Amino acid sequence: MHFSPDNFARRMGGLAPSAIREILKVTARPEVISFAGGLPAPELFPLAEVQAAADRVLTTGGGGALQYGPSEGFQPLREWIAGELGRRGIRSPVDDILVTVGSQQVLDLVGKLFLNPGDVILTENPTYLAAIQAFQVFEAKFVGVPTDAEGLIPEALPELIRRHRPKFLYTIPNFQNPTGITLTAGRREALARIAAEHGLLVIEDDPYGRLRYRGVEVPPVRHWDEAGLVLYVSTFSKTIAPGLRLGWVAAPPEVFNRLLVLKQASDLHTSSFDQRVAHAYLTASDVPAHLEKIRRCYGERYGVMDAALRAELPAGYEWTHPEGGMFLWVTGPAGSDSLLLLERAIGQNVAFVPGRDFFPAEGGRNHFRLNFSNSTPERIREGVRRLGAILRG
Repeated sequence: MHFSPDNFARRMGGLAPSAIREILKVTARPEVISFAGGLPAPELFPLAEVQAAADRVLTTGGGGALQYGPSEGFQPLREWIAGELGRRGIRSPVDDILVTVGSQQVLDLVGKLFLNPGDVILTENPTYLAAIQAFQVFEAKFVGVPTDAEGLIPEALPELIRRHRPKFLYTIPNFQNPTGITLTAGRREALARIAAEHGLLVIEDDPYGRLRYRGVEVPPVRHWDEAGLVLYVSTFSKTIAPGLRLGWVAAPPEVFNRLLVLKQASDLHTSSFDQRVAHAYLTASDVPAHLEKIRRCYGERYGVMDAALRAELPAGYEWTHPEGGMFLWVTGPAGSDSLLLLERAIGQNVAFVPGRDFFPAEGGRNHFRLNFSNSTPERIREGVRRLGAILRG
């Protein structure tokens, strides 16, 4: 059968494959040094501990682990998450916590719940590419919030709210993807206050908060939220392993109940087996020691990349200096084009993500994102050397 455009829903007209996923097809070749994907270091996955957890789950409760489960999530895991939120400075009852198939599913459910075609979303500019993808499905419009080295500028919000009447603000306060910038405590408190004053829903996406290797930890925006307008989203993908596909959202009852209905319509429930394995791992392993191991490794790799960039990149290039997370953001001279640079870089077996893919509208031509978590120090030095040689040539 030949399918014409009329066979498909209108929303498909504005969608394109993920640029990162397309680049990853190239970087799967072992000779390519990839700074493209937002991948954790696989050598840090707690393989033995997860295997032991899986064995315990199958031995002690195999029937339940392989059975359908509640849509809300495995209750002991939800209780563990509630305790973790308390450690992060958030008071959230277990009944507010919905376990999802990675935090990406939360973005899809939020889009289904709140967005009609033409609705406006406020975002940092640039912002997370997969969030743009998730919300574009619902034919939303994006408006960027001015940002600087301390994150989004809260004082810009009232006028944007008045002018655009957005459905929500989407923000990544910790080690933002793609820039690596962290929103300051003062701005987080101001954001929560302004959101309360204007009735602005805030989607706080925090996949990287546990990955701090420098500086002082900052409480989430949700910590200052007294109006119940901040939905807090997080994941186990960066602290255990992304293959488990486990995330969660903490939401007030009137939002939680609707998200739950949408999840039931989407997939019935998150994998019973994966949830139980995660819970067994979290309750029997030395999680703080594992997190510290990740932090030390990523901090070292960031330092290696920063030093390599200082040594190899020509004048006119600058980059962010994150205190945690997995990325830094390079800004080139005004006339540079990172898409053309990528074409040349692929020819030298090195890859990154061009900046324009992180901008919902125009922009980003002279920017690009580098991931340092998924490369050894030796490959980081060599990859940056190749990039520097291209830029100087």
